[in-house]
Parts: sequence; C-alpha cells; structure tokens
Amino acid sequence: MAWKGIWQLKRLVVSYCDWGGSSRGIRAFIESNLPAFKDSNPQLEVLTELSRGQHPCLKAFYKNKNERVVCVKNLASEDVLLHATRLRNALGRKVKKLPTRHVTKHPSVQGTWTTDVRF
Repeated sequence: MAWKGIWQLKRLVVSYCDWGGSSRGIRAFIESNLPAFKDSNPQLEVLTELSRGQHPCLKAFYKNKNERVVCVKNLASEDVLLHATRLRNALGRKVKKLPTRHVTKHPSVQGTWTTDVRF
C-alpha cells in the first residue's frame, strides 16, 4: 500500500523447492503469474530463491525495516498470488488492536453521561 504516495514494500522473495510436492502451487505461480505480477509492480524488487527440502514461503521486506514471512505450502497458484498481493498492499507495521467504544445491551439506570451538567 502506498503511504504518502510511496509504496512500502521494498523486496519480495519467493522461496521454493524444485522437487517437493508442497511447492507445486508456487512453481505454477512462478511460471504463470509471477511475470505479470512483476510487470504490474515495477516499484517492487521480486527475487526467487531455490531452497531444497524446505517448504515454500513468501518473504516481504518493507521500508521501515520490518519483515513478514508467509508460508504458502500446498496452496494453489491463485492463492499464492492473493498472498503476494496482500503483502504488497500491507504497510509493514505491527498489528495493533484499535480501541472501540463500549457497547452494552443494558443501558445505565442513571442515564448517559454528558459534559454540560447543570446543578
């Protein structure tokens, strides 16, 4: 995702095994979807890494020095493309829980609190 007009994902490393069965989907992704993904994202450096005997994964490196690793073992080519797109659209920050208003089924007997109290 672009933050202030700058894409936050700097590098995407596609790690796979050329022999293992769990890498079947990512090998199909590399053959069919990866060239189009590279062409549609010229700001992104996409690397492929052969790691034999290891499960496939996508490693994302962001401009704020954060790194995310997503395991894509036994996933189809379309699912790997979905994960790559989600990593591209992410900002690279840690996930924070946003504060929410307290909602209850039983309203207060005293009434709702307001700032303009008259005595």
